[in-house]
Amino acid sequence: MADSMRIDKWLWVARFFKTRALATKAINGGKVHLEGGRVKPSRQLKTGDTLVIRKGPYQFEIRVEGLSAQRRPAAEARELYSESGASADERHALYAQRKLEGHDVRQRERRPDKRTRRLIHAFREKQST
Repeated sequence: MADSMRIDKWLWVARFFKTRALATKAINGGKVHLEGGRVKPSRQLKTGDTLVIRKGPYQFEIRVEGLSAQRRPAAEARELYSESGASADERHALYAQRKLEGHDVRQRERRPDKRTRRLIHAFREKQST
């Protein structure tokens, strides 16, 4: 096992992102910080480094516990890092709050489904007669 590896590859191996391209895009977009500063995708990551990863409304503050050359199952990927207790509590509280609020605004503004379209058509037909 190597003593360092690229940060974009590690994020993919640790299953924070589905592809390395998405990991690279997040790093270039400023969503990943190493030791409090922005990084480039080619930056070498070592055991003991601290990362802050932002995915949507959620933020992960993690410490790198291990490196792996291959992408392994999720159970093994969770052993590559440890998340701070405060970070996990904050993330779970935000998740619970968003769940209580219901649907996102984007989800509510979607196109009408089949049943709603039929009701709209029936209403318009009544209005025109």
